[in-house]
Amino acid sequence: MLVDSCVISISSGKGGDGHVSFRREKYINKGGPTGGDGGDGGDVYLVATAGVDTLLDLTSRHHWAAQNGEDGGKKQCIGACGEDLLIPIPPGTLVFDEETNELIADLDQPGLKILVAKGGRGGWGNEHFKSSTNQTPREVQPGEPAQTRKLRFELKLIADIGLIGKPNAGKSTLLSRISRATPKIADYPFTTLEPQLGIAELSGYRRIVMADIPGLIEGASQGQGLGIEFLRHVERTRALVHLIEMEPTDGSDPVKNYFTIREELAAYSKELAQKPELIVLSKMDTFATNEDRDAAAELIEQGIKRKTLRISSASGQGLPELLERCWILLDKPTRTSSTSTAWTAPLP
Repeated sequence: MLVDSCVISISSGKGGDGHVSFRREKYINKGGPTGGDGGDGGDVYLVATAGVDTLLDLTSRHHWAAQNGEDGGKKQCIGACGEDLLIPIPPGTLVFDEETNELIADLDQPGLKILVAKGGRGGWGNEHFKSSTNQTPREVQPGEPAQTRKLRFELKLIADIGLIGKPNAGKSTLLSRISRATPKIADYPFTTLEPQLGIAELSGYRRIVMADIPGLIEGASQGQGLGIEFLRHVERTRALVHLIEMEPTDGSDPVKNYFTIREELAAYSKELAQKPELIVLSKMDTFATNEDRDAAAELIEQGIKRKTLRISSASGQGLPELLERCWILLDKPTRTSSTSTAWTAPLP
Protein backbone atom coordinates (compact mmCIF):
# COMPACT_ATOMS: atom_id res chain seq x y z
CA MET A 1 0.00 0.00 0.00
CA LEU A 2 1.42 3.34 -1.03
CA VAL A 3 1.00 6.07 1.58
CA ASP A 4 2.37 9.30 0.10
CA SER A 5 1.42 11.88 2.74
CA CYS A 6 1.16 11.96 6.53
CA VAL A 7 1.61 14.20 9.58
CA ILE A 8 3.54 13.17 12.70
CA SER A 9 4.72 14.83 15.90
CA ILE A 10 8.36 14.60 16.89
CA SER A 11 10.19 15.45 20.10
CA SER A 12 13.88 15.58 20.83
CA GLY A 13 15.17 14.36 24.17
CA LYS A 14 15.04 16.60 27.24
CA GLY A 15 18.39 17.45 28.82
CA GLY A 16 19.11 15.85 32.19
CA ASP A 17 19.07 18.01 35.33
CA GLY A 18 22.21 18.88 37.25
CA HIS A 19 22.77 17.14 40.61
CA VAL A 20 23.31 18.50 44.13
CA SER A 21 25.80 16.55 46.23
CA PHE A 22 28.82 17.12 48.49
CA ARG A 23 31.94 15.20 49.24
CA ARG A 24 31.42 13.07 52.31
CA GLU A 25 34.50 11.07 53.34
CA LYS A 26 36.01 10.09 56.65
CA TYR A 27 38.72 12.42 57.97
CA ILE A 28 37.90 15.03 55.30
CA ASN A 29 36.16 18.08 56.68
CA LYS A 30 34.00 20.42 54.68
CA GLY A 31 34.09 18.50 51.41
CA GLY A 32 33.19 20.60 48.44
CA PRO A 33 30.30 20.25 45.96
CA THR A 34 30.47 17.20 43.67
CA GLY A 35 27.17 17.31 41.80
CA GLY A 36 27.52 16.11 38.20
CA ASP A 37 26.04 17.56 35.03
CA GLY A 38 23.00 16.16 33.28
CA GLY A 39 23.37 14.43 29.92
CA ASP A 40 22.24 15.98 26.64
CA GLY A 41 18.94 14.85 25.16
CA GLY A 42 18.90 12.92 21.89
CA ASP A 43 18.45 14.64 18.52
CA VAL A 44 15.88 13.68 15.87
CA TYR A 45 17.08 13.11 12.32
CA LEU A 46 15.29 12.26 9.08
CA VAL A 47 17.20 9.92 6.78
CA ALA A 48 16.31 9.24 3.14
CA THR A 49 16.72 5.48 3.05
CA ALA A 50 16.98 3.36 -0.09
CA GLY A 51 14.44 0.54 -0.05
CA VAL A 52 11.84 2.57 1.86
CA ASP A 53 9.12 3.27 -0.71
CA THR A 54 6.16 4.46 1.34
CA LEU A 55 5.26 6.52 4.40
CA LEU A 56 3.11 3.69 5.75
CA ASP A 57 5.42 2.90 8.68
CA LEU A 58 5.24 6.50 9.88
CA THR A 59 1.46 6.44 10.10
CA SER A 60 1.51 3.64 12.69
CA ARG A 61 3.00 6.06 15.25
CA HIS A 62 1.72 9.59 15.69
CA HIS A 63 4.50 10.68 18.02
CA TRP A 64 8.22 9.98 17.64
CA ALA A 65 10.56 10.92 20.46
CA ALA A 66 14.31 10.71 21.06
CA GLN A 67 15.64 9.57 24.42
CA ASN A 68 15.98 12.01 27.32
CA GLY A 69 19.37 12.71 28.88
CA GLU A 70 19.96 11.27 32.34
CA ASP A 71 20.27 13.47 35.40
CA GLY A 72 23.72 14.09 36.83
CA GLY A 73 24.95 12.05 39.79
CA LYS A 74 27.13 12.45 42.83
CA LYS A 75 30.92 12.38 42.72
CA GLN A 76 30.86 14.52 39.58
CA CYS A 77 29.21 11.75 37.57
CA ILE A 78 27.80 13.09 34.32
CA GLY A 79 24.46 11.70 33.21
CA ALA A 80 24.34 9.62 30.04
CA CYS A 81 23.30 11.40 26.87
CA GLY A 82 20.05 10.30 25.26
CA GLU A 83 20.23 8.26 22.05
CA ASP A 84 19.49 10.08 18.82
CA LEU A 85 16.39 9.06 16.87
CA LEU A 86 16.87 8.34 13.18
CA ILE A 87 13.60 8.18 11.23
CA PRO A 88 13.90 6.45 7.81
CA ILE A 89 11.80 8.01 5.06
CA PRO A 90 11.55 7.34 1.33
CA PRO A 91 13.86 9.24 -0.99
CA GLY A 92 11.85 11.93 -2.75
CA THR A 93 10.04 13.13 0.37
CA LEU A 94 9.25 16.79 0.96
CA VAL A 95 9.31 17.77 4.65
CA PHE A 96 7.12 20.65 5.82
CA ASP A 97 6.51 22.29 9.17
CA GLU A 98 2.81 21.61 9.63
CA GLU A 99 2.15 24.78 11.62
CA THR A 100 3.96 27.28 9.39
CA ASN A 101 3.76 25.33 6.10
CA GLU A 102 7.48 26.04 5.65
CA LEU A 103 9.42 23.63 3.46
CA ILE A 104 12.16 22.30 5.70
CA ALA A 105 13.91 20.00 3.24
CA ASP A 106 13.57 18.07 0.01
CA LEU A 107 15.22 14.69 0.57
CA ASP A 108 15.46 13.74 -3.07
CA GLN A 109 18.53 11.49 -2.84
CA PRO A 110 19.16 8.32 -0.80
CA GLY A 111 21.51 8.92 2.12
CA LEU A 112 20.51 12.53 2.78
CA LYS A 113 20.15 13.24 6.50
CA ILE A 114 18.77 16.33 8.22
CA LEU A 115 18.37 17.43 11.82
CA VAL A 116 14.76 18.37 12.58
CA ALA A 117 14.79 18.61 16.40
CA LYS A 118 17.82 19.38 18.59
CA GLY A 119 18.05 17.64 21.94
CA GLY A 120 18.10 19.74 25.09
CA ARG A 121 21.49 20.46 26.70
CA GLY A 122 22.13 18.88 30.06
CA GLY A 123 22.08 21.15 33.13
CA TRP A 124 25.06 21.93 35.33
CA GLY A 125 25.55 20.29 38.70
CA ASN A 126 26.27 22.31 41.84
CA GLU A 127 30.05 22.00 41.46
CA HIS A 128 29.88 24.71 38.77
CA PHE A 129 28.49 27.21 41.25
CA LYS A 130 31.17 27.04 43.95
CA SER A 131 33.12 30.18 44.76
CA SER A 132 35.15 31.69 47.57
CA THR A 133 31.99 33.18 49.02
CA ASN A 134 29.73 30.20 48.31
CA GLN A 135 31.53 27.01 49.22
CA THR A 136 28.36 24.93 49.67
CA PRO A 137 26.20 25.84 46.70
CA ARG A 138 22.88 24.12 46.40
CA GLU A 139 22.10 25.68 43.08
CA VAL A 140 21.82 23.50 39.99
CA GLN A 141 20.76 24.09 36.41
CA PRO A 142 17.82 22.16 34.99
CA GLY A 143 18.20 20.47 31.63
CA GLU A 144 16.93 22.31 28.58
CA PRO A 145 13.46 21.23 27.42
CA ALA A 146 12.87 19.07 24.38
CA GLN A 147 11.96 20.54 21.01
CA THR A 148 8.54 19.44 19.79
CA ARG A 149 7.11 20.10 16.36
CA LYS A 150 4.65 18.70 13.83
CA LEU A 151 5.99 17.62 10.46
CA ARG A 152 4.11 16.93 7.24
CA PHE A 153 5.59 14.57 4.67
CA GLU A 154 4.69 14.52 0.99
CA LEU A 155 6.25 11.80 -1.11
CA LYS A 156 7.05 12.30 -4.76
CA LEU A 157 8.14 9.05 -6.35
CA ILE A 158 11.49 9.16 -8.11
CA ALA A 159 11.37 7.52 -11.52
CA ASP A 160 12.94 7.97 -14.94
CA ILE A 161 9.69 7.66 -16.88
CA GLY A 162 6.13 8.52 -15.89
CA LEU A 163 3.39 6.60 -17.70
CA ILE A 164 0.41 8.92 -18.19
CA GLY A 165 -2.87 8.72 -20.04
CA LYS A 166 -6.61 8.45 -19.67
CA PRO A 167 -8.08 5.64 -17.55
CA ASN A 168 -7.93 2.27 -19.31
CA ALA A 169 -5.23 3.43 -21.74
CA GLY A 170 -3.14 0.34 -20.97
CA LYS A 171 -0.52 1.76 -18.61
CA SER A 172 -0.76 -1.03 -16.04
CA THR A 173 -0.60 -3.75 -18.69
CA LEU A 174 2.46 -2.11 -20.22
CA LEU A 175 4.23 -1.86 -16.87
CA SER A 176 3.50 -5.51 -16.10
CA ARG A 177 4.98 -6.61 -19.45
CA ILE A 178 8.23 -4.65 -19.32
CA SER A 179 8.96 -5.13 -15.61
CA ARG A 180 8.19 -7.43 -12.70
CA ALA A 181 5.62 -5.05 -11.28
CA THR A 182 2.18 -6.54 -10.65
CA PRO A 183 -0.36 -3.72 -10.88
CA LYS A 184 -4.05 -4.54 -10.87
CA ILE A 185 -5.34 -5.00 -14.44
CA ALA A 186 -8.98 -5.09 -15.48
CA ASP A 187 -11.21 -3.96 -18.35
CA TYR A 188 -12.70 -1.04 -16.44
CA PRO A 189 -11.26 2.42 -15.64
CA PHE A 190 -9.47 3.41 -12.43
CA THR A 191 -8.17 -0.08 -11.67
CA THR A 192 -4.92 1.62 -10.59
CA LEU A 193 -5.67 3.48 -7.37
CA GLU A 194 -2.08 4.33 -6.45
CA PRO A 195 1.18 4.84 -8.37
CA GLN A 196 3.13 1.71 -9.19
CA LEU A 197 6.88 1.46 -9.78
CA GLY A 198 8.59 -1.01 -12.07
CA ILE A 199 12.13 -1.51 -13.34
CA ALA A 200 12.54 -2.34 -17.02
CA GLU A 201 15.81 -4.08 -17.89
CA LEU A 202 17.45 -3.54 -21.28
CA SER A 203 20.49 -5.13 -22.87
CA GLY A 204 23.89 -3.98 -21.70
CA TYR A 205 22.90 -3.93 -18.00
CA ARG A 206 20.68 -0.90 -18.53
CA ARG A 207 17.68 -0.14 -16.36
CA ILE A 208 14.80 2.29 -16.53
CA VAL A 209 12.58 3.02 -13.52
CA MET A 210 9.00 3.59 -14.62
CA ALA A 211 6.02 4.88 -12.64
CA ASP A 212 2.44 4.04 -13.59
CA ILE A 213 0.39 7.09 -12.61
CA PRO A 214 -3.36 6.51 -12.03
CA GLY A 215 -5.50 7.61 -14.95
CA LEU A 216 -6.07 11.33 -15.40
CA ILE A 217 -9.36 12.84 -16.45
CA GLU A 218 -10.56 16.30 -17.38
CA GLY A 219 -10.43 18.54 -14.32
CA ALA A 220 -7.76 16.46 -12.56
CA SER A 221 -5.72 19.58 -11.77
CA GLN A 222 -8.78 20.97 -9.93
CA GLY A 223 -9.32 17.77 -7.95
CA GLN A 224 -11.54 15.72 -10.27
CA GLY A 225 -11.05 11.97 -10.18
CA LEU A 226 -7.80 10.60 -8.77
CA GLY A 227 -5.36 12.72 -10.74
CA ILE A 228 -4.71 15.58 -8.33
CA GLU A 229 -3.61 13.07 -5.68
CA PHE A 230 -0.85 11.73 -7.89
CA LEU A 231 0.18 14.47 -10.30
CA ARG A 232 2.98 15.43 -7.91
CA HIS A 233 4.57 12.03 -8.52
CA VAL A 234 4.99 12.88 -12.20
CA GLU A 235 7.02 15.96 -11.24
CA ARG A 236 9.96 13.74 -10.19
CA THR A 237 10.13 11.91 -13.50
CA ARG A 238 12.61 12.96 -16.15
CA ALA A 239 10.36 12.20 -19.11
CA LEU A 240 6.82 11.12 -19.91
CA VAL A 241 5.36 8.27 -21.94
CA HIS A 242 1.86 9.32 -22.96
CA LEU A 243 -0.35 6.35 -23.83
CA ILE A 244 -3.30 6.89 -26.14
CA GLU A 245 -5.91 4.15 -26.51
CA MET A 246 -6.46 3.88 -30.24
CA GLU A 247 -10.09 2.78 -29.90
CA PRO A 248 -11.26 3.98 -26.48
CA THR A 249 -13.73 1.60 -24.86
CA ASP A 250 -15.85 4.53 -23.71
CA GLY A 251 -16.30 5.77 -27.29
CA SER A 252 -14.34 8.98 -26.70
CA ASP A 253 -12.10 10.70 -29.23
CA PRO A 254 -8.42 9.67 -28.77
CA VAL A 255 -7.20 13.01 -30.14
CA LYS A 256 -9.34 14.93 -27.66
CA ASN A 257 -8.16 12.62 -24.90
CA TYR A 258 -4.55 13.50 -25.68
CA PHE A 259 -5.10 17.24 -25.52
CA THR A 260 -7.19 16.89 -22.35
CA ILE A 261 -4.25 15.28 -20.55
CA ARG A 262 -1.84 17.89 -21.90
CA GLU A 263 -4.08 20.69 -20.63
CA GLU A 264 -4.27 19.11 -17.18
CA LEU A 265 -0.47 18.81 -17.00
CA ALA A 266 -0.04 22.46 -17.98
CA ALA A 267 -2.69 23.58 -15.49
CA TYR A 268 -0.93 21.75 -12.69
CA SER A 269 2.63 22.80 -13.54
CA LYS A 270 4.27 24.51 -16.51
CA GLU A 271 7.51 22.65 -15.76
CA LEU A 272 5.63 19.37 -15.84
CA ALA A 273 4.09 20.15 -19.22
CA GLN A 274 7.55 20.91 -20.65
CA LYS A 275 9.06 17.52 -19.83
CA PRO A 276 10.20 15.40 -22.79
CA GLU A 277 7.32 13.27 -24.02
CA LEU A 278 7.03 10.10 -26.07
CA ILE A 279 3.55 9.49 -27.50
CA VAL A 280 2.55 5.84 -27.72
CA LEU A 281 -0.54 4.36 -29.38
CA SER A 282 -1.59 1.30 -27.39
CA LYS A 283 -3.72 -1.80 -28.00
CA MET A 284 -2.82 -2.31 -31.65
CA ASP A 285 -3.93 -5.94 -31.30
CA THR A 286 -7.59 -4.88 -31.04
CA PHE A 287 -7.79 -4.15 -34.81
CA ALA A 288 -8.96 -6.85 -37.18
CA THR A 289 -6.58 -5.88 -40.00
CA ASN A 290 -3.33 -3.99 -40.38
CA GLU A 291 -5.05 -1.61 -42.78
CA ASP A 292 -7.61 -0.60 -40.15
CA ARG A 293 -4.88 -0.17 -37.56
CA ASP A 294 -2.68 1.98 -39.79
CA ALA A 295 -5.62 4.14 -40.86
CA ALA A 296 -6.63 4.78 -37.25
CA ALA A 297 -3.05 5.56 -36.25
CA GLU A 298 -2.61 8.04 -39.10
CA LEU A 299 -5.81 9.86 -38.15
CA ILE A 300 -4.55 10.25 -34.59
CA GLU A 301 -1.14 11.51 -35.74
CA GLN A 302 -2.79 14.04 -38.01
CA GLY A 303 -5.01 15.21 -35.17
CA ILE A 304 -2.23 15.71 -32.62
CA LYS A 305 0.35 16.71 -35.27
CA ARG A 306 2.96 14.46 -33.69
CA LYS A 307 4.67 11.23 -34.68
CA THR A 308 3.84 8.26 -32.47
CA LEU A 309 5.12 4.83 -31.52
CA ARG A 310 2.69 1.92 -31.89
CA ILE A 311 2.66 -0.97 -29.43
CA SER A 312 0.64 -3.91 -28.21
CA SER A 313 1.34 -4.86 -24.62
CA ALA A 314 -0.71 -8.04 -25.05
CA SER A 315 1.46 -9.41 -27.88
CA GLY A 316 4.70 -7.61 -27.03
CA GLN A 317 4.83 -5.88 -30.39
CA GLY A 318 6.79 -2.64 -30.29
CA LEU A 319 7.93 -2.99 -26.67
CA PRO A 320 11.67 -3.41 -27.36
CA GLU A 321 11.63 -0.30 -29.55
CA LEU A 322 9.66 1.57 -26.87
CA LEU A 323 12.32 0.87 -24.25
CA GLU A 324 15.14 1.90 -26.55
CA ARG A 325 13.31 5.12 -27.40
CA CYS A 326 12.84 5.78 -23.69
CA TRP A 327 16.57 5.31 -23.13
CA ILE A 328 17.34 7.81 -25.89
CA LEU A 329 14.73 10.21 -24.47
CA LEU A 330 16.48 10.06 -21.09
CA ASP A 331 19.83 10.72 -22.78
CA LYS A 332 21.49 7.99 -20.76
CA PRO A 333 24.87 6.51 -21.71
CA THR A 334 24.81 3.15 -23.42
CA ARG A 335 26.94 0.34 -22.04
CA THR A 336 27.57 -2.75 -24.08
CA SER A 337 28.77 -6.17 -23.01
CA SER A 338 29.77 -9.23 -24.97
CA THR A 339 27.62 -11.31 -22.62
CA SER A 340 24.52 -9.13 -22.80
CA THR A 341 21.44 -10.28 -24.69
CA ALA A 342 18.68 -8.37 -26.38
CA TRP A 343 15.43 -7.78 -24.54
CA THR A 344 12.52 -9.92 -25.66
CA ALA A 345 8.92 -9.58 -24.64
CA PRO A 346 7.60 -12.43 -22.45
CA LEU A 347 4.88 -14.63 -23.86
CA PRO A 348 1.34 -13.44 -23.08
